[in-house]
Amino acid sequence: MQRRMTWKEFCFILPLLLLVSVFSLYPIVSSFVYTLFDYQTNKQSKNALYTGPVLNASLYAEDCDYLVHYLKKDVETVDASDRATLQTMMDTLAGQHALYADEKSTVTLSGDTGSQIAALIAQTRRTVETLGARYPDLRIVQKAPTLLDEMETCLITGNFVGLSQYGTLFQDTRFGQAVGSTFLFTIISVALELVLGMALALVMDKAIRGIGMVRTTALIPWAIPTAVSALIWCYLYDGTSGIVAALFTRLGIIASPELLLTTQGGTMFAAILADVWKTTPYMALLLLAGLQVIDRGLYESSAIDGAGAVRTFTSITLPLLKPSMLVALLFRTLDAFRVYDLIAVLTKGTPETLSIYAYKMMIGQSNYGYGSVIVVAMFALVALIAFVYVKVLGAELIRE
Repeated sequence: MQRRMTWKEFCFILPLLLLVSVFSLYPIVSSFVYTLFDYQTNKQSKNALYTGPVLNASLYAEDCDYLVHYLKKDVETVDASDRATLQTMMDTLAGQHALYADEKSTVTLSGDTGSQIAALIAQTRRTVETLGARYPDLRIVQKAPTLLDEMETCLITGNFVGLSQYGTLFQDTRFGQAVGSTFLFTIISVALELVLGMALALVMDKAIRGIGMVRTTALIPWAIPTAVSALIWCYLYDGTSGIVAALFTRLGIIASPELLLTTQGGTMFAAILADVWKTTPYMALLLLAGLQVIDRGLYESSAIDGAGAVRTFTSITLPLLKPSMLVALLFRTLDAFRVYDLIAVLTKGTPETLSIYAYKMMIGQSNYGYGSVIVVAMFALVALIAFVYVKVLGAELIRE
């Protein structure tokens, strides 16, 4: 029978819960909220979260005041038949100015107020165009078009779109290509890192002279910051002076040194090679921790029974290393799936993975609404990968 937590015990974990809420839950909830809006910071009508029509009241009232100012000087210069029309227009605009003059920011419009303002602007424009045919020299005819255009931008319709952007995501071929590139990069790089990391871990597990130096040297690539290692490989891949590019060309792997950083296949190969070089030591370190806890007596018994190295590895090392191997695979798969800095520095965004696509959409195009949809989709895929590793592959991480 489980004992309930007392309030004193809960107070000890309360700071941790608050930190998790602020730094983990809040960004996730905020990202999901953004997906419900067509939120674009480079457009005035979409640079905030509007669930309904909104009016930039201060600017709208200022434009109404300008129009009234011009109408006061023009109303005496037209015929009596048009004077009443101008007077009615002036009174209406003066009423709008008085209604919103005291507002200092945007106001939320209720009911049909937004439609009424839009209709007023349209009617004013038609009246001015009609008067312009007979009185082209009127100041209101010359100044009104610019002011009316600005007044239309003051009326902001709601940018709440609900879940419709998720439907757009499934029709986005660029998103599909980003998912394919991300999975290709993740599968190949993690598979190579597992094989090479296993070999490196087996070497570092040996009790031989100088093994400390071997372990230290092997971990140097992992200790280098990702951005720095990406710059190093960028120089090595350079089509004019890069050693690696020249070597691959001589070996016949590529037709020309420039192809490594200028073609889709070349950039994918270059990114995978750089990632494998940097993170294989990390994989080896995790596997080495698993090798260190295996009872050495099992190997001695295996040697006495006459088992060879391959049989010992498949019957003793591999089964006992399974928990550590799955932890290493889980960590590296999730990390590789979210790759950004390596590709951004090395190839300036090619191949376009999900992180690169989300960055271009949110920062490059200032489309935070659809960019958040990509981020949420990426979060769902990461959660799916974690579920597959923990449940389907049977990794009993906690018990082990």
